[in-house]
Amino acid sequence: MKVSEIQELIRFVSKSGVTEVEIEQKDFKINIKTPPYRKGKIVDTPQQVVTQVLPAQVAGMQQQAMPVAAAPAPAPEVKAAPSKEESAESKKEASYIEIKSPMIGTFYRKPSPDKAEFVKVGDTIKEGDTVCVIEAMKLFNEIESEVSGKIVKVLVDDSTPVEYDQVLFLVDPAG
Repeated sequence: MKVSEIQELIRFVSKSGVTEVEIEQKDFKINIKTPPYRKGKIVDTPQQVVTQVLPAQVAGMQQQAMPVAAAPAPAPEVKAAPSKEESAESKKEASYIEIKSPMIGTFYRKPSPDKAEFVKVGDTIKEGDTVCVIEAMKLFNEIESEVSGKIVKVLVDDSTPVEYDQVLFLVDPAG
């Protein structure tokens, strides 16, 4: 694979909205990671482009290589020591169970625009209850809860894209 092809692949991946692509052939492996976006904003910090090439290819690629600029690392965040209330809240949140997206798609809280939301904060759910719908390739997939408890937090806005394994809801199993 030529450097120009790799650069074209990087541009394609960054424009497509995909967060990770891995290509492996017998003589090389390339893994491209981009930051996930939500409503036009970067959610996480940018990742480096990681490539692994056999030594025989390095000599040929060095002749053609063009520098690829990496995004600057964000400044470290300075946090104040947590107060008693914040530490109690974080312990409480640690006991919550996460309902995660089983697929990439568009998250919907309602079965249709004129219907009520499947669940709201404060609702009690049981295993098997439908909590949302995720549209993937024009198919609407009902997402069922695998836990019982009380919905404590909805972490995704309606009609927004979600990634595989992204946390959608926090559930208090004691509720």
